[in-house]
Amino acid sequence: MIAKAALLEAIAGKNRGLLATEQDKKAILVTIANLEDFNPTPRPLEASDLLDGNWRLLYTTSKALLNLDRFPLCKLGEIYQCIRVQTNSVYNIAEIYGLPLLEGIVSVAAKFEPVSERRVQVKFERLIIGLQRLISYKSSTTFIQQIEAGQKFTAVDFPLNSNEQQGWLDITYLDSDLRIGRGNEGSVFVLAKA
Repeated sequence: MIAKAALLEAIAGKNRGLLATEQDKKAILVTIANLEDFNPTPRPLEASDLLDGNWRLLYTTSKALLNLDRFPLCKLGEIYQCIRVQTNSVYNIAEIYGLPLLEGIVSVAAKFEPVSERRVQVKFERLIIGLQRLISYKSSTTFIQQIEAGQKFTAVDFPLNSNEQQGWLDITYLDSDLRIGRGNEGSVFVLAKA
């Protein structure tokens, strides 16, 4: 599809948005809107087989995520959003790299509730910030299994008040390997199936 190829080309080399200029951002938003017009899955929340799984962030305008790269001596690694439709769970995981042995992880666990054909209400429940080696981080999948098993980590690990920490997300494009979402703070997210 031409619109999908145009978006992937527009975000290539932009390091998830960290290297995007204001002009780049405007052009990328236009290509995102063009692709959304061709959404093959108008009711994405009914397509659990497509929605479920691990997604890797390709591009975002979210300042909260992009600011993770601003810590001294640290660089933002991969960012994943892992959706478990069966349990209405979502896990956001950002890998942080820097000095040897100080690689970190910032993760938020949340529950989501469908409120329309394409919108979910998200309630954030748990925040985990720690060193990858201290929490035995190997991959997003094994980390999620540890969270779901109720494991406490040698890290900053505490519950969040889900009544205060919540938002919504519209899934505006979904196919077998690409997903676009727009959040309540005006942020856009482009993710590829991991």
